[in-house]
Amino acid sequence: MKTSLDHLPEGKRRELAHVVEVLRDRFAFATARRTQVRTRGGQILKIILFGSYARGDWVEDPVGRYFSDYDLLVVVNREEFTDIAEYWEKAEAQLLEELSAGQVLRTPVSLIYHDLDDVNEKLRLGRYFFMDILREGIVLFEEPGFAFVESQPLSPEQALQETRDYYEEWFESAERFFINARDNAARGWNKEAAFLLHQATERFYHCLFLVRTLYSPKTHNLNRLRDMAEQLEPSLKQVWPRDTRAQKRCYSLLRDAYVKARYSRSYRITAEELDWISERVTVLQTLVREACERRIETLATAA
Repeated sequence: MKTSLDHLPEGKRRELAHVVEVLRDRFAFATARRTQVRTRGGQILKIILFGSYARGDWVEDPVGRYFSDYDLLVVVNREEFTDIAEYWEKAEAQLLEELSAGQVLRTPVSLIYHDLDDVNEKLRLGRYFFMDILREGIVLFEEPGFAFVESQPLSPEQALQETRDYYEEWFESAERFFINARDNAARGWNKEAAFLLHQATERFYHCLFLVRTLYSPKTHNLNRLRDMAEQLEPSLKQVWPRDTRAQKRCYSLLRDAYVKARYSRSYRITAEELDWISERVTVLQTLVREACERRIETLATAA
């Protein structure tokens, strides 16, 4: 894999070095006092930059208010150490605080965590997402002696079948949540409707990832899903306009609904806000369907 960051400005290289330092220091602190056998001996084996900053096509658009993230794959030695709440929450919180301060970090950071066995299994199964990381990614840190296996590309027929299966399962699931959300909204069950709209949105994004890459990140974080999806399919940037305070508030209400709509007494959302969110989810539904069907058509032609 590549190791050079020469295509990046010096400021970006300093930021990435800082991010690597934060991740390693916070992980070391999180694992230092663990006493149970299964939570001892945690190691970060690799930190890999992938996506737009690895390829060199990142975007910084202050006018349109769109900025590419640093996409990082963190590879650890065992699955237990991929638990975000246990081992990575404080690192992510620190990076978010530093991004808000705008001194040592001015670029958003998007992180995914996998253990080495999991990555190698996905390479054996021909998962495009991880194959692309091996081809385009840049190693920022690695422990010696922990190589990735050679990837095994799927045949065109296998790729088409898996893609169709994912599309049929996940698009239908997202539509069911969307139908139930509108039914709950019609009954005046606004908080339940908000949660179901969050689930529909999340599943449309997962559907896109699975159809395009045969992989989807294990997260309910809507910001992360949105940013990754917009990088994968730039047409999705039109789904969530960010021009007015009301638009930003509606998106925030949707983003927070996964937890707050179920558990917080203070969570409030109006019928008008639900209507606006529902309209945007309809746009997402249409664009995801079109992108997925284009992908299936391409694979069918190849097969």
